[in-house]
Amino acid sequence: MAAPVGDGQLLKEFFFGKGMRVDLSVPQRGPKAELVRMAARNAAEEIERVTTREERTRFLLAELKRLLDLPGPPERIEAVDISNTGDSGRVGVIVCYKDGKPLKKAYKHFIIKNAEIHDDYHSMEEVLTRRFARLARGDAGFDEAPGLLLVDGGAAHAAMAERVLAGFEMNIPVFGMVKDERHRTRAVVTPRGAEAGLTGSPGVFAFIAQIQEETHRSALAFHQKQRGKFISELDGIPGLGAARRDMLLRHFKSVKRIAGAAPEELEAVLPRNAASAVYNHFHAPFEGA
Repeated sequence: MAAPVGDGQLLKEFFFGKGMRVDLSVPQRGPKAELVRMAARNAAEEIERVTTREERTRFLLAELKRLLDLPGPPERIEAVDISNTGDSGRVGVIVCYKDGKPLKKAYKHFIIKNAEIHDDYHSMEEVLTRRFARLARGDAGFDEAPGLLLVDGGAAHAAMAERVLAGFEMNIPVFGMVKDERHRTRAVVTPRGAEAGLTGSPGVFAFIAQIQEETHRSALAFHQKQRGKFISELDGIPGLGAARRDMLLRHFKSVKRIAGAAPEELEAVLPRNAASAVYNHFHAPFEGA
């Protein structure tokens, strides 16, 4: 037994316009009726699930606004971290969260260009300067400002980020994400060093911890990818083992700089034979004195 479908004539006309003649009905008993009821239940549960998730996100961002005293719920959040594992140079990553979820296509990756930089503080300063300079120019992919900027580090890093933004006449709220001795998120701090009280809101605290972990993971993954490129480009050079390779990378910061180094520059880091082998790898052999 089947019942007619409400507005069935409109559906029939729609399918007829597509070149199909159909009869529509809703089964009232039997296996087909149970399938219809199951589909209806699944649809209702999915609507409830999505609505609950969207409501939860709105509440979370509203709580973040309240606890950090932001101008509005931060629909776009950016967070920056630096990775310098090993000796193959430094990299930085800015991750992006949109409406409470990672927006991976908006992640930004940076290789530190200044060879004189040897610490995370100045590496982060370079990354932020490059990112917000491109926002100021309106470069495609960089032209949307975050409603909240989070930096991995304490008040000093947050204050530095605030100065970078001020240099571009940008007023974006900045907070530092502080870790405990076990490298787990402990608190967020203002550029003046005041801790924001998040312990009363476990959901917001977990959200910040998730962002910090994702930022750290992304920075480490990018660094490992770059290090793999460095190592592969230096593979097979006679006399260049892991220790000497790391010495080169620590000194020159990139394979590009190694490839462009003069023989005497290489000899300042490596024994003469190893320096000659590295130079020959990228150039015609050179004769020493």
